[in-house]
Amino acid sequence: MAGAPDLAAGSFSDTPPWTITDPDALAWRQGLDEVRRAVVAEVPRLTAPRRWPPGARLGTVVRHLGGALALWALRERRQGGSHSRAGISRRLRRAAERLGPTYIKLGQIISSGEGIFPAELVDEFKLCRDRVPAEPFRVVREVIEADLGRPLEDVFRWIDRTPLAAASIAQVHAATLRTGERVVVKVQRPTVARRVREDLRVMAWLAPLLVGRIPIAALANPPALVELFAQTITEELDFRLEAENMLDIARTFAELGQRGYVVPRPHPTLVTRRVLVMERLDGFRVDDVVGMRGAGVDTEAVVRTGMIGFLEGAILHGIFHGDLHGGNLLVLPDGRTALLDFGITGRLDEPRRIAFLRLLMAGSTNDLTGQLAALRDLGVLPPDADLDRVVRELRLDQPAVDPTTMSGEQLVQELQQVIKALLGLGARLPKELMLFVKNMVFLDGAIATLAPDLDLFGEITNLSMYFATRHGDRIMEDVGIDPRTVEVDLDGVKASFGVDASTERLTHRELRRRRETIRRNLARRRR
Repeated sequence: MAGAPDLAAGSFSDTPPWTITDPDALAWRQGLDEVRRAVVAEVPRLTAPRRWPPGARLGTVVRHLGGALALWALRERRQGGSHSRAGISRRLRRAAERLGPTYIKLGQIISSGEGIFPAELVDEFKLCRDRVPAEPFRVVREVIEADLGRPLEDVFRWIDRTPLAAASIAQVHAATLRTGERVVVKVQRPTVARRVREDLRVMAWLAPLLVGRIPIAALANPPALVELFAQTITEELDFRLEAENMLDIARTFAELGQRGYVVPRPHPTLVTRRVLVMERLDGFRVDDVVGMRGAGVDTEAVVRTGMIGFLEGAILHGIFHGDLHGGNLLVLPDGRTALLDFGITGRLDEPRRIAFLRLLMAGSTNDLTGQLAALRDLGVLPPDADLDRVVRELRLDQPAVDPTTMSGEQLVQELQQVIKALLGLGARLPKELMLFVKNMVFLDGAIATLAPDLDLFGEITNLSMYFATRHGDRIMEDVGIDPRTVEVDLDGVKASFGVDASTERLTHRELRRRRETIRRNLARRRR
């Protein structure tokens, strides 16, 4: 750690453009606890049921969404099944693009929610990930100068007028400070905060009206989705909170001794509600396997670092990056992974962190009741949920069935029964669990790209051994179970993959082949 005196405070780069040895002393960080509480308190007000329509924005939204629904009803609805769901998904995506940043952001969250939202909806909204026009540079200049309180040229020697990326909430520009450091400047769109709040009120008013009226609503649960979205997007509207997330996660990695991740340093003074200046890091895109291997990077080690660091932060410190995707990761030439964009961050209070730890411990030992009790304490199930009834309703006491042996009709029927049972049990998806599942889906895809021949069962066993040997005392203190004395039972994991308990090895390449079989069976049903 020589040459980087702030590495004790965070898992930062080794060659700092500036140092942050005392994060708590930063001027822009003062009072953020109150700001964070106010953001949390605002969500119920924005999403509360209203008797009367919420303002003029409703007309615009209804025109676009109503037009999409009307065309779907005339053209695709009567065909039913997947064709109907694909039709409404396509029309909703086009309406979202016309409605602007808030709806595009919602689409982006849905697009990375494979396994959470209907496949047709996910596939369609993937198309709108990068379709956000950039703000003119004169607007960028106005925001920077207003928030920093001085002319642009007094801060930057150079700033690229063309953004590196333009997203729904903000865009980022490469720049060089007057003092010579290479940086990235994140600038919020000037009207987005007001528009987001207007749109959330409209979404909350419309969502209950969609339940049971369109084929994707029963799966996605529009009111719950709006609440999840509101919890997520309101935090992104203050870049001081994002900069604090960066420091908190960097500190967590440092305390864990996890140096496989690198977090860019936010600037000590150039952080405001709408402007965030941070250290610029360079590396390989996470899907650039050829480039990484050419540089001698062990791509399997990148995957393992991803899984370990992500789980450690969540279960031991209750904080984790909440939006892992290819655009938010860089693999550095030395094999470490740089995390970018901390606007969406999962934060678990202590009771829910303990519940989350219990969930993963119960999963590793195939303790079904323990997993359900942990899910109840996380808020997935009502506090008074009868766990025996949950087991019966979800048929968790029945032998696992290999989904590759099921016809398309059987697969759809099974899915419908599970959804109906979950809704009847009052199940919901808390924000942090949604972010966790979404990240796990990304890591699943990363394995497919970076390490397709990784033995999944072997890696799960190795993960369990890692946590038992490295964090056994902490886990024992938190949940009263010593993982060093517990035998890993993969039967539950194997059942979730739909393979027989006698299966000893399963690579991701083999898992992908199984998934392709399932997709073909579903496709035959559609035909």
